[in-house]
Amino acid sequence: MKARVALLAAVVLAAVVAGVARAGEEAIDWERARALLQKENQRQPLTPEEQAYLNRAREARGRTVTPPSPPKESWGLTPLTDMGAGTYKGETGGLYGEGSNVPPPAQRKAAEAACARIRPLDAAGRPSPDGRIVLISIGMSNTTQEFSMFKRMADADAAKSPAVLIVDGAQGAQDASAWARAEETFPPDRPSPWKVLDDRLKQAGATPQQVQAVWLKQALAGPSSLGEFPAHARRLQQDVVTALNAARKRFPNLQIAYLSSRIYAGYATTPLNPEPFAYEGAFAMRWVIQAQIAGEPQLNADPARGEVRAPVVLWGPYLWTDGTTPRKPDGLVWKQEDCGQDGTHPSESGRRKVAALLLEFLKSDFSAAPWFAPAPQTPRTG
Repeated sequence: MKARVALLAAVVLAAVVAGVARAGEEAIDWERARALLQKENQRQPLTPEEQAYLNRAREARGRTVTPPSPPKESWGLTPLTDMGAGTYKGETGGLYGEGSNVPPPAQRKAAEAACARIRPLDAAGRPSPDGRIVLISIGMSNTTQEFSMFKRMADADAAKSPAVLIVDGAQGAQDASAWARAEETFPPDRPSPWKVLDDRLKQAGATPQQVQAVWLKQALAGPSSLGEFPAHARRLQQDVVTALNAARKRFPNLQIAYLSSRIYAGYATTPLNPEPFAYEGAFAMRWVIQAQIAGEPQLNADPARGEVRAPVVLWGPYLWTDGTTPRKPDGLVWKQEDCGQDGTHPSESGRRKVAALLLEFLKSDFSAAPWFAPAPQTPRTG
C-alpha cells in the first residue's frame, strides 16, 4: 500500500510542472488533483465526478512524463567534483566550472564578508550576546528528511555553537516550483511553504530577523516533462533564483545560502526525479552561483552595487556519486539500501550520509565554521 501511495503521489505531484492537456480538453487543475489524491490516500470516498477528474489527471500525467530506466547501480556518469578537464553535454567539470571545486577569489571574498556579518541577533535583529544565529533549510521531501537527521546530529555535537538554532523549513511535496510560486495563489487550506516555514520559526522561538544562513536543496517533480538537458535544469535554475529572492526579502539579515543538488537516483522506480535528471540538476545550482559571480542584478548581494536581492551563494556539500562507484577523494557511494522503496527518497542510512556530509561541511568550510563551530577561546593567564 505504501509503495502504491508513493507512486501515485509521485505521478500527481510531478504534474504540477506539466499542465498538459489534450486539444479541446480543459486544462488540469493540478492543485485540485493533488487534493483529490490526498483524499483518496486517506480512504475518504470520492464522488463519481471527483474520481473521474483524478483519473483524467493520472492519464494526463502519463502522457507527459517519461518512465524511469530500470534501477541500476551505475549510470556511467562522473561526479562534477571528479570531472577535472572533462565535460558533460557542453558543460565543464567542477562545482564552479572549468574543473574548479572552489569558488573564484571574488566570490570567496564576498562569502568571507558575509560570514563576518553573521553573529547572534536578538528577536529584532540587533546584535546581542544572548541572541541567535538561525540556520534554516529550504526544499522538498528529501531535504526535510535529511535536514531533520542533520539537526539531531548537529544539536548533539559539542562543536556546534550554542548560539546556532537549526530550524527545518523544508517540506514534503514542495518542489522548487512550489517555493517559486506566488503566495497568494495558494488556497487557504493548503498554505504556501513560506507560510509553513514562518510557523516553524515561531514554534522554535525564532524570528525572521534572526535567520542568517540557509541550506537550499531543490529539484523539480517530473523533470522529463520539461524537456531534455539543459531545458529542465534551466527551469530549476529560475525557480531557485526566485526562491532566493523571496528568502532575502523575507529574512532581511540572511547572509549566505549553501546550495546542494540531488543524491543518486539510479534506483528510482517513479518519474518523480530519476536519472539523469538528478545528476543534471547540479548544473542548475552551478548556474545560479555563476550568475551571481557574473553580476546578475537579480542575484546581487553587494549593497555597493544596488539593491540587495539575494544572499551570497556558494556550493554546500555535493551529494551525488555514480551509485556504487566510489568518488574521489572521499569514497562516497550510494547503495540501493541507502534509498527508500521508491529509489528516490533516502532511507535511514541515506539520510545519515547526507546529514554527516552537511555537518562536516559546516564545521570545516571557510564560510561556515567561524559561526557554526568556532574554535574554543583559550583563557588568558597572568
